[in-house]
Amino acid sequence: MIVLLPPSETKAEGGDGVLDHAALGFPSLRGKRRAAAAALKRVPLREAPAVLKLGARNSHEARWNRELNSGPVLPAIERYIGVLYDGLDAASIEPEARAWIDEHVVIASALFGLLRASDRIPLYRLSGSTTLPGLSLKAHWRGGVAQAIAATGEWVLDARSEAYVALGAAPAGSAFLHVETAEGRALNHFNKHAKGVLVRALAESRADADSRADLLHWAAAHRVALEPRGDADLVLRV
Repeated sequence: MIVLLPPSETKAEGGDGVLDHAALGFPSLRGKRRAAAAALKRVPLREAPAVLKLGARNSHEARWNRELNSGPVLPAIERYIGVLYDGLDAASIEPEARAWIDEHVVIASALFGLLRASDRIPLYRLSGSTTLPGLSLKAHWRGGVAQAIAATGEWVLDARSEAYVALGAAPAGSAFLHVETAEGRALNHFNKHAKGVLVRALAESRADADSRADLLHWAAAHRVALEPRGDADLVLRV
C-alpha cells in the first residue's frame, strides 16, 4: 500500500547536511528533478515573487530556491508543515508508526516529482500550479511520475489535491480519497486535517491493506467513517 499525499507550501526551516540527489527515492525521476531545479533557478530573483505568487510577507522564500544544493535538509515528512501535516503530527508518533510512514507514505512535489517520507530535502518554493518560464510542470512530470508510481506495484490510496494529481496519475485501480461531512458537503481546511489524521491512524495501527476492500475492512475495525464511492474511490466522513 502507498498513501500519496500532497506537499505543503508551508515548510519548517532548519536541518543539517545538504541535498544528496542520489539518496532520494524514485531514482527514475533524477533527471527530471535536475531539469526542474534548473528551470526554477533561471527565474530572476527580482521576478521570482510574482512567478511564485508570493506576497510581501513571504517574498523572502524566493531565496530558498537559490540554495537547493547548499541549504540544510530535513526528512520530507518533517519539512512539510501546515494543516494536513499538523493532523499527522509525525514528530510525536512512536518509532514503529514512523517506520510505517517511511515505508508507505509518498509525497508529491512540483520540484522533486515524488518523495519518500524519509527523503531529506532542502527548503524550496514551487507549487504544482506555478507556471515556470520554458517549463510546463504538468508536461514535465506527468509521464515520469505516473510510471514511477505504477512501478512500485503497490495499491495506491491517492490523497493528493487536484493540482498534484495533474502532475502524474495513479494507476488504474487506485482509490482517490474524498473528504466530506456526514451531509455530503465537501471541505477545504478540514479536508486536509482529516487526511493527516487518517494517515496517523493507519500508521499507528500498522495497517496492511493491498486493496480498497482491505482498507474498508480496516476502517470498520477501527471505527473510521470510510465509505466506497463508485468502482474505486473512497469517502472519508468527518
